[in-house]
Amino acid sequence: MTHDQPENPDLSRLVAEAEQHERDLVLARFTHDDAWRLGCLLVELAAERTLPITIDVRRGPQQVFHAATEGTTPDNDTWVQRKVRVVERFGASSYLMGLRAKARGTTFTAQHELPLQEYAAHGGAFPLRVEGVGVIGVVTVSGLAQRDDHLLVVEALGTFLRTAA
Repeated sequence: MTHDQPENPDLSRLVAEAEQHERDLVLARFTHDDAWRLGCLLVELAAERTLPITIDVRRGPQQVFHAATEGTTPDNDTWVQRKVRVVERFGASSYLMGLRAKARGTTFTAQHELPLQEYAAHGGAFPLRVEGVGVIGVVTVSGLAQRDDHLLVVEALGTFLRTAA
């Protein structure tokens, strides 16, 4: 960002909010069964709201849960892959990575010089972080506007954490 470019308070607020989501949504553990429960929770939310989304939950490099609701296309699977790569490479949500680049007055693609067809810093992929361990997987939603994808994952992880105890 150049010095003559005014700081965007809305963008700063969104970055801070996304960073807070990552600090708040830390798991005590995360098993294959947990991945299944989290994926099913997202499917239930999609069904209740008639949302056309693809849902993907990974533990390490293994895809443990995958579902697509009515109204999605194979392109959503491509978006999932591209968003997952961002989280796996940077350890932060795909939404946060895109916001940080925008706050610097650039794009994620320009900033990191990564192929656009392989990486997408758009909302929806969120790191599964285990306390004392770090990032052990990724949960992803694709099909809505990027902020909505991100907030749906945040909502599901919050519910999952409250009910997992």
